[in-house]
Amino acid sequence: MSHADALPAVPVHRVAPRHEDAAERALEVLLDPALDPIVDMVFTSRDGAYEALSHDGRVRFRRQGPGPQAFEVIDAEGADPLSDQSPDRFSPLAAELAHLHPRRDSNAYPFAFDQVAQLFDSPAAPDLCVVHSAAHNWEDQGGHRGEHGSPGVVQARAPLVIAGRGVRTGRTSVPARLVDVAPTVAELLGVAPLDGEGTRLPGQDGRVLTEVLDPGERRPGHLVGVLFDGTNANVLYAMVESGEAPHVARLVEMGSTFTYGAVAALPTVTLANHTTILTGRSPGHHGILHNAWYDRRTGQQVVTNSSATWPWAMQHVVGGVASLHDAVHRTWPDAFTASVNEPCDLGADYSTFDFFRRGDVPPIPESPDGLPHTTERFVRPSKDYSWSSVVDHMAVDQAVGILDGHYRGTSYPAPRFLWVNFTLTDSGMHEGGPHSEIAAAAVRDSDARLGEILRALERVGMFDDTAFVLLADHGMEENDPDVRGDWDVHLREAGLTFRDEGYGFLYLGES
Repeated sequence: MSHADALPAVPVHRVAPRHEDAAERALEVLLDPALDPIVDMVFTSRDGAYEALSHDGRVRFRRQGPGPQAFEVIDAEGADPLSDQSPDRFSPLAAELAHLHPRRDSNAYPFAFDQVAQLFDSPAAPDLCVVHSAAHNWEDQGGHRGEHGSPGVVQARAPLVIAGRGVRTGRTSVPARLVDVAPTVAELLGVAPLDGEGTRLPGQDGRVLTEVLDPGERRPGHLVGVLFDGTNANVLYAMVESGEAPHVARLVEMGSTFTYGAVAALPTVTLANHTTILTGRSPGHHGILHNAWYDRRTGQQVVTNSSATWPWAMQHVVGGVASLHDAVHRTWPDAFTASVNEPCDLGADYSTFDFFRRGDVPPIPESPDGLPHTTERFVRPSKDYSWSSVVDHMAVDQAVGILDGHYRGTSYPAPRFLWVNFTLTDSGMHEGGPHSEIAAAAVRDSDARLGEILRALERVGMFDDTAFVLLADHGMEENDPDVRGDWDVHLREAGLTFRDEGYGFLYLGES
């Protein structure tokens, strides 16, 4: 039996009887008209079904079988908040700019039923998952002009380009999800299947995007993945077309570009989706639920998305989870794989964060001054831009060193699988919003760093035998700085006791 066939028909986590009254009171507060500007909708699981509730209506649904579309609606009242699940809404960039801050009645939520269900498949899921509106500015909670986290299409849409040996060329409108990336990479490389159904990773939720693979061409000997964290797909694609991202454009020309990107898993945040990309499992199935959550079983808050915890984030994955590094080693035991600046490093032979775990930190430049591919206009006034520029410079040093065969006095063989994570795009798009000049500068700097990796591959003669994946872990949406507020204040004024983790994961009755 496959993992998909074994998915639970009813939610694993449900609101406990002792919290049912609190859940009703919390929903009354969250769905009060006063919070309509900042609360888009609320997800929960009760009475053996999943629910999405908004100020305009609600829908209850349940899983009927395997696959992201195998759900049936039990009942609905008012306007169904998940009625539009189109992946093509607000694309290309002009369409997004013409519809900034869309309300739920004009927004789209691709694969929404599956998005909600996978979250509540985890026993550590929250009682209520609050989704902020597209317009909501998180400044009261330390937020930015650009935000994500919602299953709304702009925040969920990550760019996706698959290129190089073994890949067809051209644009494709095939709907894709980030959970499809790992199975597709495994198929492209020729990873041995685990079973007769062709599953390449244990418990995989994603499918192979066969539409972009060329079965008539020899498989690549190597695959290089590059992640531009937090990048708005429409913005990146527009910059490719305008000539501002020439190295991404090179990959676009030699591969398949997903016009509507790939949909990130709920919640559309960093650590949850980095792990989804590299394991082929949804957050509710691999165990990294959010950047922060609460585990009632241990009574502990789990924080993964901080400089102090990133190196150890993968200790929270559930048993049986394997990464692409593991899959490569299962097929080719002597193969060398590398994970550069990537917290999901399960099974990698080389890992940036393994240095940190050992207390042997790679040399970090004291400042970004004089570093190549660094926009001085923003690196000086912006602390986040400055730090991410330093981190991404280190990533290039490591990736290029590995490809050249030597880094920090150690020799390395040619990697069959190399994964590189760049963080600057997330910093720039958060700070100024995805349509700002600082965001564009972050893309240009990151594109230039990508160019260093491509040149290294050419220098060592690997380029023509390599496939590439370029993507992000989620999208980024510009909010309205005038739409502010904190639902926690209203909940506490109503006398409710709860934990709000990661902003939006409510655990009732906990303090």
